[in-house]
Amino acid sequence: MINPSAINSLGFMKLLISRQIMPLLRPTPGAAVPQERLAPKGGNPLTHAAAPPAGFHSSFPSLSTKNAGQPHVWDFESQAAFPGSASFPGAPSAQRRPTIRRRQKWKWRWPWEKEEQPAGERVIVLNNPGMNDEFCSNFVSTSKYNAITFTPKFFKEQFSKYANVFFLFTACIQQIPGVSPTNQYTTIAPLAVVLLASAFKEIQEDMKRHRSDSELNARAAKVLNESLGFDLCKWKDIRVGDVVRVESDEFIPADLVLISSSEPEGLCYIETSNLDGETNLKIKQASPQTSSLTSPTLVGGLHGSLRSEQPNNSLYTYEGTLDLVTDAGMPKQVPLGPDQLLLRGAQLRNTPWVYGIVVFTGHETKLLRNATAAPIKRTAVEKQVNVHIIFLFGFLLALSIGSTIGASINTWFLSSQQWYLLQTSSFTGRAKAFVEDILTFIILYNNLIPISLIVTTEVVRLQHAALISADLDMYYEVRDTPAVVRTSSLVEDLGRVEFVFADKTGTLTRNEMVFRAASIAGVAYAEEVDPGRASEEDGREIWRTFTDLRALLESSSGRSATELSAVGDEQDRERATAVAHEFMTLLAVCHTVIPEVRDGKIHYQASSPDEAALVAGAELLGYQFHTRKPRSVFINARGSPVEYEILNVCEFNSSRKRMSTVVRAPDGKIKLYCKGADTVILERLGKHQTFTEKTLSHLEDYATEGLRTLCVAYRDVPEAEYRQWSTIYDQAASTLSGRSEALDTAAELIEKDLVLLGATAIEDKLQEGVPDTIHTLQMAGIKVWVLTGDRQETAINIGMSCRLIAESMNLVIVNEETSHDTSEFIFKRLSAIKNQRSTGELEDLALIIDGKSLGFALQKELAKSFLELALLCKAVICCRVSPLQKALVVKLVKKNQDSILLAIGDGANDVSMIQAAHVGVGISGLEGLQAARSADVAISQFRYLKKLLLVHGAWSYQRLSKLILYSFYKNITLYMTQFWYSFFNNFSGQIAYESWTITFYNVLFTVLPPFVIGIFDQFVSARVLDRYPQLYMLGQRNVFFTKTVFWLWIANALYHSLILFGFSVIIFWGDLKQATGLDSGHWFWGTTLYLIVLLTVLGKAALISDLWTKYTVAAIPGSFVFTMIFLPLYAWIAPLIGFSTEYYGLVPRLWTDAVFYFMLLLVPFICLARDFAWKYYRRTYMPLSYHIAQELQKYNIPDYRPRQEQFQKAIKKVRAVQRMRRSRGFAFSQTEGNRQDQARIIRAYDTSKSEARPSGY
Repeated sequence: MINPSAINSLGFMKLLISRQIMPLLRPTPGAAVPQERLAPKGGNPLTHAAAPPAGFHSSFPSLSTKNAGQPHVWDFESQAAFPGSASFPGAPSAQRRPTIRRRQKWKWRWPWEKEEQPAGERVIVLNNPGMNDEFCSNFVSTSKYNAITFTPKFFKEQFSKYANVFFLFTACIQQIPGVSPTNQYTTIAPLAVVLLASAFKEIQEDMKRHRSDSELNARAAKVLNESLGFDLCKWKDIRVGDVVRVESDEFIPADLVLISSSEPEGLCYIETSNLDGETNLKIKQASPQTSSLTSPTLVGGLHGSLRSEQPNNSLYTYEGTLDLVTDAGMPKQVPLGPDQLLLRGAQLRNTPWVYGIVVFTGHETKLLRNATAAPIKRTAVEKQVNVHIIFLFGFLLALSIGSTIGASINTWFLSSQQWYLLQTSSFTGRAKAFVEDILTFIILYNNLIPISLIVTTEVVRLQHAALISADLDMYYEVRDTPAVVRTSSLVEDLGRVEFVFADKTGTLTRNEMVFRAASIAGVAYAEEVDPGRASEEDGREIWRTFTDLRALLESSSGRSATELSAVGDEQDRERATAVAHEFMTLLAVCHTVIPEVRDGKIHYQASSPDEAALVAGAELLGYQFHTRKPRSVFINARGSPVEYEILNVCEFNSSRKRMSTVVRAPDGKIKLYCKGADTVILERLGKHQTFTEKTLSHLEDYATEGLRTLCVAYRDVPEAEYRQWSTIYDQAASTLSGRSEALDTAAELIEKDLVLLGATAIEDKLQEGVPDTIHTLQMAGIKVWVLTGDRQETAINIGMSCRLIAESMNLVIVNEETSHDTSEFIFKRLSAIKNQRSTGELEDLALIIDGKSLGFALQKELAKSFLELALLCKAVICCRVSPLQKALVVKLVKKNQDSILLAIGDGANDVSMIQAAHVGVGISGLEGLQAARSADVAISQFRYLKKLLLVHGAWSYQRLSKLILYSFYKNITLYMTQFWYSFFNNFSGQIAYESWTITFYNVLFTVLPPFVIGIFDQFVSARVLDRYPQLYMLGQRNVFFTKTVFWLWIANALYHSLILFGFSVIIFWGDLKQATGLDSGHWFWGTTLYLIVLLTVLGKAALISDLWTKYTVAAIPGSFVFTMIFLPLYAWIAPLIGFSTEYYGLVPRLWTDAVFYFMLLLVPFICLARDFAWKYYRRTYMPLSYHIAQELQKYNIPDYRPRQEQFQKAIKKVRAVQRMRRSRGFAFSQTEGNRQDQARIIRAYDTSKSEARPSGY
């Protein structure tokens, strides 16, 4: 009987009743919250009084096998039935009451208001959807805008560009009557075009995100309805409290509490590579008290509530309690923990179906709690342009004030000499005129800042994005996936990246484990043997193939002379065959793998992908594991069925670094099979081992190649010894306190005097081209950091195989348990490294830090020291990190380093990291594309990153730098002539050129050269950039867009404008007389000056173009030809229609005058002679690295750099062996801290009765 007094103050009875008056019990703002209402640290108070979570089997009664195959009713002691209430029906009735789903209430929240974090616990009513409408929907959005937020967000982003603010200001003052010297629409119209073009681009890019979100939200899931059937429901329509059926290989649509599954004892397998980067399958287990609910009727009969912790971002913790009402109306608490929580984004594997209750939805799921809002990113070049625009505006203001002072001097002091002008003499009038003159001159000089620059750069960036998408070298034919640029405004930052933060699983690796090699009885076998190892050259040992091993296992006679030489005489050969048989039997028997037959083929379920690879390798070599029963396993050994009785399993953990299985062989003998890291196996071997030295040599060879290795050994156990040990083991297994340590101690007693059989080598397959890509990126000056959820040994192995960790590097491993220890370690190592480097001794270091230590290292007082240590290392690997920690590492570097950061990943766990970096790259083409959807660029393979950065990034940065500098140059060259002209027109604000001709300058006559330079120019070819990755450092050092370069271009523009204006004034001094006897006039001179300015800036474009194409010819010479045709037509037609009268009668006089053509030839040549001379001098006597590369490219000079490959290989081998002796990775990747008992799990399975599993319907 359950004593009601034992239930705490918020026990089930009180909770049910208080649900009716919950609003009255909720504390008012400012009132004290009862302490028992708050779950400590996000926890649930009742879980501490309840039984431990499922999976901790030592604390709950063992499950009986009675009534197997039949769903049993609640096995609770009877007590007085709970009468029920409106919310909780008490004892279930035969008729299920239909419920009406109410619309969720929506509360307005201002953007500046912080979201209220709910305190206490979340209460979810079971099978009563109408009572759960207060929770958020399952709709998910990763877009930047929606219909309401687009306008304010867009204008905020656009007017964060100071050029747009300046032009808006200019357009406003142009509307003041009597102030503007130009037409009032000449600024506002181009600005509107610029904003519309930017809006179109933003809408186009955000629509892609909306489509991706719509596709995700429209995925179908099976939700239990009122009729106890399943409806196909869109993900976005799933709500808290719904019962969802998830089937094998489907993604989990929301955070679910596991109720039951098709597997024994409510087990299921989950792949979480999308969440934490780990490829090994996680075992989840329903509570024993709900695991029998394997039909819709039984699940629909659940009554009561689920009390849960509030939404949070911790992927690895969960606390909750099911408050149920039994058939007898009796309340009952069922504790829930992380073993019962299925996270959104994870994938159900090797389990036909599961039932789950939705506990968190949408943006409240743990996955999305780790994500951040899609940020508005701006490039470093754009930020620099903003700064330069401020200085240029200051320069413009100074010119305007100077011109106004000049006008005031004329007005105030020289008015008597200008009696024919109507000028005010009052102080008020003069003050008003002073202000108006400032505004007039601001409008006159406003195009010193080019209005076309914004739209030009946006269009060019879009074109760069199109070129990246169209690049066939970055097209992945296997999945028909091109590269996609989702945020084109960041393309130039691709050319300035200094840090790359990469996920491991799915980004660097393929998520595939393959059994590659084995050392058996001192003989090395491999799937593929390198030609250098297939012969005895240089006295090296011959490696055999798996074909040879298969032949050895299948027959003990008829061997060739070559094969006999490998194993010696007849006796040695028989012994080698026996060892090989024992070796393969161990691989097929010693594991926790569950076989499953699908489509006539055996598939292996494993919490460790390494174990699955070993079992698959044994199958390949003729030892097939096919059936598991609670007490035995069945294998086909070379075609013969064999049964091994499983007596005991000593599980793997991070301290043991091994696992053992005690079996009874078909001949009745008891054997101990053991596999684990070489360090722990070798110290447990008996005396007189024959193969140890050769096996160690092979281990070093495998480790050098980055393979994950295990040693395998066995021993025969006498019956009497086993009986004595079994008693000790059973006592340890029944221990309640310190059970794990007791089992480890018991295992030590039998894991001794082992006989070494050999070693295995598993390849965690890298994506194609990963080592070469990382090596090339490092040569380009890019620091690569790997942030992964995998365990330490796995991460180190991958770091070695992908060439991130070089053989010469010393490893700095931070693996501490407390903040104090972490701080002490970091400070000590930092001090030691600094002292070492102060003596001139430089040593390459690689930093390895686990998630726990990283959590301490990211604390405010330690963060900068950790970063300093990391920056002193050539490679950094952070393992066992959460998605939020990935983002925090990126933000730490971003905050403290003035560098461009790129993050690349493939899973949902990488989204926050991708969004935190300056540029986010997602790997597309795999299942679960959330990273690609949230990224700025999506590519299919990691190796494409090399061309994306070193070629497209370098081109984009150089092109846009040149485009921006040229755009400022061409505008300043033209508009500074206006300033020089002010000295000749009494600073009256008179313009030198016709109003619309000034507008045509940017809109028509010089619009194409920036586009062509920005889209097609190449300072060196892709081939040269690939051959010399060091050229990428030009972008990292910002060589093409420094402050010095910018102001040199401005100075050059001032020089050109002065030369052009000066020569025009000298030639036209006193007004040029034409042959007709008429004066040439103001517009004659102004148009001539305009055209020589135009020809000069087009000539400058020709000088700075590194690559000439047909588009370059059309844009530069073509623009001048177009002007010489268009301008006369405009000057002839405009006066006729009354549009512009300034050009009346100009065409026949100007275009027939010889002086006009003389100036077109002479003045631009004089201007550009200095530029050409400087270009020659710079390239000849002060060349930069890309100048030399251009010559190599032009003259096709071959690369004569020495390649000491054999020497480098020898050095690599020596260094690798030296380091591998200190640290060698081993092939186990089961979840550490696993709450499930592997031995109990495998004993729950009887795969010979797989057809007896429930269907779930």
